[in-house]
Amino acid sequence: MDDPSSSRGPIRGAAALCRFFLLSLLLAAASGDRASARTLEEIRADGNRVHLATEGKFPPFNIFKGAQLTGFEVDLANLIVARMGMQAEWKAIDFNGLLTGLQQDRWDIVVASHGITPERARAVTFGDPHYCSGGVIVATNPAIQTAKDLAGKTIAVQTGTTYFGHVKLIPGVKDIRNFPQDTDARSALLTGRVDAWVTDRFTALDLFKRIPNSDLHMGEFLFIDHLAAAFAKGNTGLAEAWNKGLAETMKDGSYAELSRRYFGEDVRCK
Repeated sequence: MDDPSSSRGPIRGAAALCRFFLLSLLLAAASGDRASARTLEEIRADGNRVHLATEGKFPPFNIFKGAQLTGFEVDLANLIVARMGMQAEWKAIDFNGLLTGLQQDRWDIVVASHGITPERARAVTFGDPHYCSGGVIVATNPAIQTAKDLAGKTIAVQTGTTYFGHVKLIPGVKDIRNFPQDTDARSALLTGRVDAWVTDRFTALDLFKRIPNSDLHMGEFLFIDHLAAAFAKGNTGLAEAWNKGLAETMKDGSYAELSRRYFGEDVRCK
């Protein structure tokens, strides 16, 4: 962009100056509209209101039922935040923008089934895992059960997930198609646009429960994930307070009760 202080003729210089002030106004508006990621002490000083972000489109972990944001992770996060002596304020956006928004200080905590990976851990600070699961193969063809069965097949995954990286390592896969939401990847399978869908095991089980007479079949695990909340890099005070609240829910039985209500089993990492 032209430097507004260096005029290259009256018209061009005025145009550059206008662009400069317009950009300044847009940046000011954007910064005024966002909630910054804060330390534990800053949140305490701000009335104990903590800003959390999730996707809201990943059943049964985070999903809207009407206007109500719910799901295992959302309910668990609310329990943890209460034990931290805080009030949760939620925002839902597309999965692919959640960690980016955290790095831009738009919220304090992300709770959206992020698997811990070395790449992500370089960009954010993870809390302790709040459940363990993994990616499974879902297909209408019962013969597609294992990784080797994916050779020559087109696979649907959600953009920004660990599923893409794992499927990419499978020899002979014909094509990997990315979709903005996991529900879009599921729809691609149900409408015959792909041969298989790789998703979380509990997401698949939830779908089978809701559509008991479908022709869908679940194959083997492709990998195991440790899923955890994410915090701005180095925000260890807030992460430690979260970990303490999580440990309390696991100790007092509220975690197990919530887990069994959603899954019929305890999904904590063994």
